[in-house]
Amino acid sequence: MLVDYAAPIAASPSEAETAAVSAEQVGYDGFNAAETRHDVFTTLALVARATGTLSLQSSIAVAFARNPMNVAVLANDLQLISEGRFRLGLGSQVKPHIERRFAMPWSRPAARMEEFVAALRAIWHSWATGERLSFRGTFYQHTLMTPFFDPGPNPFGNPPVQLAAVGERMVAVAGRVADGLLVHPLTSPTYLSQRLIPAVREARGGSLDGFAMEMSAFVVLGADQAVRAKAERAVRGQIAFYASTPAYRPVLELHGWGELADRLNLLSRRQSWEEMTDAITDDVLDAFAVAGDPAAVAAGLLDRFGSAIDRISLYTPYEADRYQLAAVRSAIRTSALSG
Repeated sequence: MLVDYAAPIAASPSEAETAAVSAEQVGYDGFNAAETRHDVFTTLALVARATGTLSLQSSIAVAFARNPMNVAVLANDLQLISEGRFRLGLGSQVKPHIERRFAMPWSRPAARMEEFVAALRAIWHSWATGERLSFRGTFYQHTLMTPFFDPGPNPFGNPPVQLAAVGERMVAVAGRVADGLLVHPLTSPTYLSQRLIPAVREARGGSLDGFAMEMSAFVVLGADQAVRAKAERAVRGQIAFYASTPAYRPVLELHGWGELADRLNLLSRRQSWEEMTDAITDDVLDAFAVAGDPAAVAAGLLDRFGSAIDRISLYTPYEADRYQLAAVRSAIRTSALSG
């Protein structure tokens, strides 16, 4: 299992750049940046120039806020700047954000995403071969590419495409058209084994060969009880936030927590954030997060996901001690090498 460093959600591009340099020095395998308050491609361009060995991933870039052509250009440039270290992580986001935050169309997200990736690959193929661009789909049509706008073949090849998915339809899309699946943090070992992996296997004809399973996992770390209690509260709050989204209800429903999902959704509409956090009981917390000192967290992650996940990063919606994070990485690496 490879261990990647996840940039703090609130980190500015320059702060992420500094964090990536430290992560490379410590020995992380990759660096993941999310698209929340800042543009993920700007952040990773800085990180690419400041590092030399880390793989770099957008985790995720919002596909439906863009179109296949501008994503093709951005990903191609990052692959050039990083000299082949970039991995394009894409996600759909959810309907309210696409329509109300980005003012972009939303319909049939799984079918749209499948076509988005197909269009992306058609554009890259046109650049690589010089063949005429002629992609005509239901949602996207790309039929014009003149030499003035054609960057030509990328000497490092095209970056792999990883898709974020929770529902089985989108997971099946990832299995058919992507190079890997980005497993959502709100994923229990049960949901992974009973829903996600079977859906990917079916979409790929039964084999996971050449397909990367990647995950950002909730962890609760702290040097003492007070710090750990604060971290635990933050994780409960983030679990509640995700679990309030109707698209993620199937995860809770599998555990018999469908009513909790409905309650959290109602509370989120009232913006009752503290009450939502209080609603996350210990058994819900334990289903989605691993807690303890670095050795215990590493052992817990390997026990839960070691046989299924190829790459993992630690999701800490709180200010985690970088030395404790590095200790988890070291413990996972030591265990993997001894295993």
